[in-house]
Amino acid sequence: MIEEIKTNENINKLAAIECLLFMADRPLPAAEIAVILDISPPAVRQLVDELAGRYLGLQIVEVAGGYELITSKEYFQFINQLHKQPKFKLSPAALETLAIIAYRQPITKPEVEQLRGVNSDSVVSTLLDHELICERGHKHAPGKPMMYGTTDNFLKLYNLTSLSSLPDINTFIENKPPTLEGFKEDNDE
Repeated sequence: MIEEIKTNENINKLAAIECLLFMADRPLPAAEIAVILDISPPAVRQLVDELAGRYLGLQIVEVAGGYELITSKEYFQFINQLHKQPKFKLSPAALETLAIIAYRQPITKPEVEQLRGVNSDSVVSTLLDHELICERGHKHAPGKPMMYGTTDNFLKLYNLTSLSSLPDINTFIENKPPTLEGFKEDNDE
């Protein structure tokens, strides 16, 4: 009888985690799930691992400091057919700028331009529009230029749990950039 109660509690917690991940509009940290379910973060991790083993077309990934329910990569072609959204590929200029910001953040646009050797207004604007970078306050320098850093969307796009998991910069730039679903093609950089 006691074993049956424990099993029912686990099933309820598994179902609750599944619902939370399904409804969340962002990755949910284990600590937040733990507070909601009144359990410990290690118990959340154990339940997430158990839940992840039950899916066929879905998977639970740890990204941007939390857990997220996503479709398995093998079935992307079917999801893509369902939505038929235009794709946006990062141009070489956008990828270079994104790499500079990711590895040097927080960084100002003049500092990015000094490293790149060209004006970066359009590229920075595109990265802001696609929420891969965001404003991180003003630098305490003459003119108080805006500083930029990467966002959780950047971490999700590159399937990183945190900035500390960034590969070395040459690997980052040499790898073919991921495709951003749902954005228009933009080659004016």
